[in-house]
Amino acid sequence: MSAPTRNAWLRLAFRGFCDAVMLPAWVVGLSLMGVGTLARDVGYPVEAAVLSTILVWAGPSQVLFFASVAAGAAWSAIALAIGFASLRFLPMTVALLPLLRRPGQGIGTQLLLAHYVAVTAWVESFRRLPTMPPEERVPYFLGFANALIVVSSFTTFAGFHLAGVVPAPVAAGLLCLTPIFFLSSMVAGIRGLGDTVAIGLGLALAPVASWAIGGGFDLIASGIAGGSIAFLVQRWRKARKAGA
Repeated sequence: MSAPTRNAWLRLAFRGFCDAVMLPAWVVGLSLMGVGTLARDVGYPVEAAVLSTILVWAGPSQVLFFASVAAGAAWSAIALAIGFASLRFLPMTVALLPLLRRPGQGIGTQLLLAHYVAVTAWVESFRRLPTMPPEERVPYFLGFANALIVVSSFTTFAGFHLAGVVPAPVAAGLLCLTPIFFLSSMVAGIRGLGDTVAIGLGLALAPVASWAIGGGFDLIASGIAGGSIAFLVQRWRKARKAGA
């Protein structure tokens, strides 16, 4: 099918923007208020805090950056640590970009799309994009993802100026919004037995992996184990149906 016209493109982007602002953008945005607070604590201006949200677009990496600066770490060490912390986005990007790739799409466009890949954008895209016509996905995704960044930039700015005003328990609770929303969106996006097995095993194996492995590798181990078993279950089910 042909690419959407300029007006259709803008309508799709606006629809994505509105869908994000309805809830997802505020969930991720409120969790990034702490970035503004942390930037103020280490002596950085509010512009640096907001710019980190726009350019880095990864809450844990932003926290790691400002915390490392406060600790006096070398810039090379900070860059290396942030690079490793962001490796989790590589498989997410590899999984999502095929949904957004279109004939004739340049490498610059794909790099731009990859920049927007983060937890909320990723899980919501897998919920929404597969049911959309391929030619409508890119404008919708860009509208949705830009809404996330716009709202998050606003909340980062607010967090900088509200430093010391928000009670610590409330700030800690805001940090939990994103993982809770992430899990809820994944459950809502279940499309088959494989998804159910993967999520169920991930939740069941996480405490076991934390006890047996720990050290920050427990979630990776439980995710790989649960996802691999779910993949094998799905393959077995498809082979069984094909042989029936």
